[in-house]
Amino acid sequence: MADMTISGVSISGGFTLTLPPTVPGAPTIGTATATGAATATVTFTAPINNGGATITSYTATSSPSGITGTLSQAGSGTITVAGLAASTSYTFTVTATNSVGTSSPSASSNSITTESGIPFRKAIFGYGTTNVTNLVSDTGVVSTDTAGVGTSRRGLAAAGYGGDKALFGFGGGGEPYWSALTNLVSNTGVVATDTAGVGTGRGTLAAASYGTDKAIFGYGYSDPTSRVNMTNLVSNTGVVATDTTGVGTARNQLAAAGYGGDKAIFGYGNTDGGSGYTAITNLVTNTGVVGNNVSGVGTPTANLAAATYGIDKAIFGYGDSYGPFIRASATYLVSNTGVVVSSQSGVGTGRSSLAAAGYGQDKAIFGYGFGGSGNQSVTNLVSNTGVVATDTTGVGTARYDLAAASYGS
Repeated sequence: MADMTISGVSISGGFTLTLPPTVPGAPTIGTATATGAATATVTFTAPINNGGATITSYTATSSPSGITGTLSQAGSGTITVAGLAASTSYTFTVTATNSVGTSSPSASSNSITTESGIPFRKAIFGYGTTNVTNLVSDTGVVSTDTAGVGTSRRGLAAAGYGGDKALFGFGGGGEPYWSALTNLVSNTGVVATDTAGVGTGRGTLAAASYGTDKAIFGYGYSDPTSRVNMTNLVSNTGVVATDTTGVGTARNQLAAAGYGGDKAIFGYGNTDGGSGYTAITNLVTNTGVVGNNVSGVGTPTANLAAATYGIDKAIFGYGDSYGPFIRASATYLVSNTGVVVSSQSGVGTGRSSLAAAGYGQDKAIFGYGFGGSGNQSVTNLVSNTGVVATDTTGVGTARYDLAAASYGS
């Protein structure tokens, strides 16, 4: 019999029918899995019917937002979808494509929620009246002493830099021994030996992170009569810059913390070594520029500590006040726009010359200091809503005039 074609169907000798190819059948959906703040994977099984033409690719599409990921192969597999939003729920469908076109979508996958993208940070307390450090886990558990590295000193400050590291800086044994030494801390909490100082040596200053990966040291006390308002910026590689001319009231025994995701705030302190306690604050932009004085909120306080909490807010807490002299445990919350918004009744042992740092994804910890019966090693955890917990039994050497910072990721 001669070959012939009828309505697009080819019939050849032996009565073999060759149908024209069509789009593939729909793949069978598998399991969707969140793999980060912006990524997920989606598994699928290839359709039994490829439409008579080799399948060349598969596409997963998110709901909501229609974000896609493609895998170029013929058989079953796993597709990675990137560009998702953090902390967002998604489902996915999968289509198959051959030379003719694209299949109808599969059934929807299970729902997933992407990760928050906020790192799990740890913290480190270091130096003070005893040259040891104490690491803090990302759940707020303080470890026993680690032998100190570098020059023993007190009245120093610390901050995170580089996204996952920290540094201790300045401090000393009291006038005229204030230094500008720094000690870098790796993202595993290992403290390095001394780095030669840059800028004016001083103590009882403060430091904070700014600009997502840099830090700033500011203010302090350089000799018995000289309280300063100069600052020193720190690059994202831990290099300290020379002095920047000061802005705002010169003072020492203040505190600082990051807020708003990429800015910082200096607050409170003492202006004259006597009754000159203050509650003024100075905001720092995300480029490290310090603003003028902002009128104080709450009780003028010195020798306090501060830390970031709740991702983008800050808390000042504890310290001492004058008239009459008292070691307090009150705290002051700072909004994500840098406004000191409220005071809270004190919780835990009133003490001064302590330190604080953020830990976990969005919490903070106050620790150590001087008060009550003397040197303290108690800590107080701060929730992601700024609520301070009662004392946690101290771990490590009781001490004061120390510093603390977040590190790791």
